[in-house]
Amino acid sequence: MSEGFNPDVALPPGLDAAAIRRAIQYTEDALNDRDFIDLYFEQANVFSAIVGMYGTKALDSVSNYEKHRHSFEAQTRFPDLRRRGAVMPLRPADCLESKASKRPWAIQSHYNHSGWYIVWRYLVDPTRTIKRGSYVVIWRVDVVFLVESDWKYEGSKAGADKGGRTHTFGVRRPATKLRDCAVYQYAGVRLRGGKPVPINGE
Repeated sequence: MSEGFNPDVALPPGLDAAAIRRAIQYTEDALNDRDFIDLYFEQANVFSAIVGMYGTKALDSVSNYEKHRHSFEAQTRFPDLRRRGAVMPLRPADCLESKASKRPWAIQSHYNHSGWYIVWRYLVDPTRTIKRGSYVVIWRVDVVFLVESDWKYEGSKAGADKGGRTHTFGVRRPATKLRDCAVYQYAGVRLRGGKPVPINGE
């Protein structure tokens, strides 16, 4: 785990690669359960939310960022984490939102707030061979500071008489925005055809 980190990527004040490394290990270990993998195949969007929540929990334990202690606030308000000791109202530089995605570039949110974002890019490996013994592999971690103008509104297809996604915001040109924001890249995976694939599987 000591390899794969890029020291040139800007990080939120006080957050370091060692804390991110421990958070990756914690999250992969916590999700290394067949029941979680069954959930992934049934509800992939729910699984992404769970990965993001474990990332939040890990950073709350191993870094100088803490989550909201009131469970209602933690579930409904931005940010997921704030720098310990930061005074209210929070400055964007003291805010850290935890996201997870199986897609290589996209970032989606229900808000378009300014602040720091950490994105846990993961894949699920039922064979547990990409990273030996792990069902879930966090293959890249992006860290980026976003402002309101980086977001675009993506609307909603939900309706009273039908299902559909609620309104969201997405980052404009995410591949360009995140080009130099990968603080961690697992050496055993690379992008091919827009998808993360194992190098040893070629």
